[in-house]
Amino acid sequence: MTDINAYAATEAGGKLVPFSYDPGPIGADEVEIKITACGVCHSDVSMINNDWRASRYPLVPGHEVVGEVAALGSGVSHLKLGQMVGVGWTSHSCQHCSPCLSGRQQRCETGTTTIAGRGGFADRIRVQHIWAVPLPDGIDIQSAGPLFCGGITVFAPFLDFNLKPTDRVGIIGIGGLGHLAVQFANAWGCEVTAFTSSMDKEDELKTLGAHRIVNSRDDDAIKAEKGYFDYILTTVNVSLNWPLYMRALRPEGKLITVGIVPEPMGIPASSMVGGAKMVAGSDTGPPDMVAKMLEFCVRHDIKPMIETYPMSECNAAVERLESGKARYRIVLEN
Repeated sequence: MTDINAYAATEAGGKLVPFSYDPGPIGADEVEIKITACGVCHSDVSMINNDWRASRYPLVPGHEVVGEVAALGSGVSHLKLGQMVGVGWTSHSCQHCSPCLSGRQQRCETGTTTIAGRGGFADRIRVQHIWAVPLPDGIDIQSAGPLFCGGITVFAPFLDFNLKPTDRVGIIGIGGLGHLAVQFANAWGCEVTAFTSSMDKEDELKTLGAHRIVNSRDDDAIKAEKGYFDYILTTVNVSLNWPLYMRALRPEGKLITVGIVPEPMGIPASSMVGGAKMVAGSDTGPPDMVAKMLEFCVRHDIKPMIETYPMSECNAAVERLESGKARYRIVLEN
């Protein structure tokens, strides 16, 4: 096998530089993918900067990969050379721990994240075969990459928490995750309220599927939502007035976070006990759920709004993401 050519950070906060590595012999349960495109996610930036104190350098970012099967391990029979597949946050799982055996492989006790191995800012990538999810006919390949992280992150709660078409759903933070969550909730049949700090997005949010818009910086506007929502899904990674959002839930309502807020959320027990409300977190999803999400996207013409850059301009793409000006996901193309 030839070396894989990638872009890597060699230190915390460093610029991405050309980097090549030898992947070694392909494992019996592995797939090698020739990368067509890879999304750029805030988690990539966090790993580049070692915000989570878990980065190892040289670090190749990228975990929203779309590409063509270029090589198969001896034990892989369900995929074909040339088939288009995608890969998200997880690249390997043990297949024998309790989460794996129960169909929640993304929570594998010894699993490997795509970035922790070697990520998708590269010309090729190796992953365990179950994490190479085939792309369905009719999907937009150019914009499909962000669905494998941003998409499944906001789709999984619909299944894991049994959201119903009759539910009133609030989405906090209309960015890379939130603009997909609005589309999913609308297609699910829910009444969708977008909480945003950018009221200039109102027309765009209605086009995406929001029925109602609330200014997330206006406490009085949030107070007026008291007892309204069955679910509130928060995608932000900043602290907000969480007790106000708990008041906005109906009895037995749920506040679900997919954003990693750095400070304790400070939700008093009384706001959960009164009305038997719940605060929960959600991660990504197993391969089977990813496949269902992709089919749902094709059926309802759901796709992320993207900006594209050549892979060679990955540093400019990361800077664009950090600026907060991207609308709404960035994709690197080989």
